Amino acid sequence: MPKHLNQGPTHHPDSMALGSTEIVILVVFGILIFGANKIPQLARGVGRAKGEFQMGMKEASEMAAIEDMDRGGMTDEVSSEQE
Repeated sequence: MPKHLNQGPTHHPDSMALGSTEIVILVVFGILIFGANKIPQLARGVGRAKGEFQMGMKEASEMAAIEDMDRGGMTDEVSSEQE
């Protein structure tokens, strides 16, 4: 059997990405389950939750940076090694 015919399944790095067909199916499924009037409310809620999550992540990284500055810019591991 020629080598190019026996390649088997190929895995691409983006094989889990959603295509346009899958997105359309999900939108139709969402409209059937929630109704057309609820979709904007759900999207707003998801957007707000995402914004709050991002603000929390930003605050956490700022707090970590402040703690690093209290140790002279060193991480916990480096500062404990020097003690």
